[in-house]
Amino acid sequence: MATTVVSGVQYSGIWTMNQVNAAVAANTWPVPPNPPIGPGLASWGDGGSGVLGLGNTANRSSPSQVGALTTWSKVAGGGNFSIATKTDGTLWSWGANTSGSLGLGNTTSYSSPKQVGALTTWLAVAGGAYYTIATKTDGTLWTWGRNDQGQLGLGNLTYYSSPKQVGALTAWSKVAAGASFTLATKTDGTLWSWGSNAFGALGLNFASYTNNKSSPNQVGALTNWLNVGCGLYSAYAIKTDGTLWVWGKNTNGRLGLGNVTDYISPKQLGALTNWSTLSPRNFSNGFASFGAIKTDGTLWMWGSGLAGQLGLGNTTDYSSPKQVGSLTTWLRIVSGYRNAVAIKTDGTLWSWGYNPQGQLGLSNTTYYSSPKQVGALTTWYTANSGRLFYLGIIS
Repeated sequence: MATTVVSGVQYSGIWTMNQVNAAVAANTWPVPPNPPIGPGLASWGDGGSGVLGLGNTANRSSPSQVGALTTWSKVAGGGNFSIATKTDGTLWSWGANTSGSLGLGNTTSYSSPKQVGALTTWLAVAGGAYYTIATKTDGTLWTWGRNDQGQLGLGNLTYYSSPKQVGALTAWSKVAAGASFTLATKTDGTLWSWGSNAFGALGLNFASYTNNKSSPNQVGALTNWLNVGCGLYSAYAIKTDGTLWVWGKNTNGRLGLGNVTDYISPKQLGALTNWSTLSPRNFSNGFASFGAIKTDGTLWMWGSGLAGQLGLGNTTDYSSPKQVGSLTTWLRIVSGYRNAVAIKTDGTLWSWGYNPQGQLGLSNTTYYSSPKQVGALTTWYTANSGRLFYLGIIS
């Protein structure tokens, strides 16, 4: 039994499947309460374009389970699409398919996960504004989607709606995607960038807004780069010696260097050698803010505090790292669009900041400027974000 309005007509009583399908298509079908969630993939926040993978476009203010499978391995969000791998090495995508960012050979949007090809060798993924970067277990690098700034690294500006290999190398390791630029490391510890150079995001010491690169270019000559992360137009990287390096756009002090100056090549943030974990940071992650964890388990954030996204109990901007509380049990941090989520070593999930679509997962739309626990589960494994939504895997 249900009552709702579709195209101006009120329906009630026992529905036909045609009426149900029409209501779902019009996004007027009543959204059921979120059921208890167990092991598997969960999503929450703005459901526009079907990005939550729940078969509709409704918002969810608490984590909702995506299907019943328990074999999800890694997740990432783009502007308004999602991508994930499973433990069997398959790759899946859903949400808005602008410019072919889902890799399905078309530009059709989907509100539930669709498999990308039939391969079982996908390893890691990252989402940009309208494009995707992925690596395979053989060390090859693949890209697809929008390519107007050369962000696919294919030596051209052609859009592709299915995966295309970047060169022939089999030595790619870590990848990160900004709005329209890409960072990657190789197994030899070198760092590479390509795409838009707005605000010097490529780190190649070229003037901002010029010298876009449509194929990979090495950033300096060092061979000790360990991990990378991208923001909208800013970049972050940790070296094997535990130092943290930043470059690109620095509005609101998002680079953490104590100023608001943009930099077109890597600059070391302080002198510490105990940085451990970066926010995974896809395109929209960390809108003007950023977070990182040290080897002692402490959490640090900096940049814009406009919506309380720094978790410091206020809405103040900080241009250098500030510790969030005094706990030493933080494991993972994801800086989202004016908000953040984090996982502790006890497997609990915490969130704070901007929350108009329920993207904090707290069953409300209230903003919080300090960490709040999301539910009572102690089995959160990993999390990532898109522009206005989050994804998480529960073990």
